[in-house]
Order: sequence, then C-alpha cells, then structure tokens
Amino acid sequence: MTIKLRSGLPRLRSKREYAALRAAFVAGCQRNLAGTFRLCHYAVLNDHLHLLCEAESRTAISRGLQGLLIRIARALNKLWARRGRVFADRYHDHILKSPREVRNALRYLFGNGRKHAAEGREVHVAQAIDTFSSAPWFGGFRERITVLGIEAVVRPVADARTWLLVEGWLRHGRLSVHEVPSTA
Repeated sequence: MTIKLRSGLPRLRSKREYAALRAAFVAGCQRNLAGTFRLCHYAVLNDHLHLLCEAESRTAISRGLQGLLIRIARALNKLWARRGRVFADRYHDHILKSPREVRNALRYLFGNGRKHAAEGREVHVAQAIDTFSSAPWFGGFRERITVLGIEAVVRPVADARTWLLVEGWLRHGRLSVHEVPSTA
C-alpha cells in the first residue's frame, strides 16, 4: 500500500517523525493482537509510506488500515503541534497473489529509499539497509545484517502468517541488500 502525505507538511524521514511513526506502528500491532490485520513491513519516504500488510478480508484490511492511519495522523499532528488532515487522499493498494509478486514487493519496499537517493530525490541511505524501513527486523536477506542498538528498539511490525509472506516468496531466492527496484 502507498499512503501519501499532504503537501506542505514536514518530511517523514527525520529522527522525530520516524520515532512517532514507529510508536504508532507498535501501538497498532499491539491493538491488533487478534490477528485480523497485521502490518508486516514498511518503508518511510519523505512524503509517503509504503506498507505491506496481511488481513483476513478486504473489510479487515480497510478497518485495520483506517485505525493505523488515524493513529499515525494523531501522532504526527501532536508532534507538529497542528490539527487537520495528514494524508493527501485514500491509500493505493494492490493484493499480492504470487510468490514472485511478494518477492518483488519486498525488494521494492526495502530498496526504495536507495532508489530515491540514486534519483536525487533528497533521500539519504547511509547503510547497506534503509533504517527508515522494517529491514532491520527482516530475516530474509542473503547477507548477514547487524544494526547496532536494534535490540533496544521495540519491533514495530507483526510476524507474517500467510504462506506467501512467510515462505512462498523464498521460491525465488532471498533478497540481497544490494538489490534496488528498477526505475519507471
């Protein structure tokens, strides 16, 4: 899913904004312990979010995402000492149906920050992985990844439960930290 920020708001890829987003993700995961909706992976860009979620139905995805976006908007508005809408419009979603689609979505999610940086879009990714994503908690990279201090950070994503996201995508090979999505 892609969720765009309204124009004129501060960038999401800063320490304070990212901390507020992670706290909202954690609270959203704790709220959905029943398991009908799960935020499994994410990437934070300057003006939009990419989310990879699982849900038991279209209704569960709609309600789960609505709750998560409200939580995010409240957290960001509090941080920015403002009121009003945070997101530009409704989210764009796509249901992933095959192992290849899921692997491509994961590659896109974890490599999108580096892709934006390479295109000169005012995004900086200093490490092998984008720490403004759920990549530090992802166990599907070919390379061994160590993020210093990650054990002190509450995991902001839920464990995947569907076959496609747990093991199906692995039919096409683990991801490399060096993979970057192709440009449009």
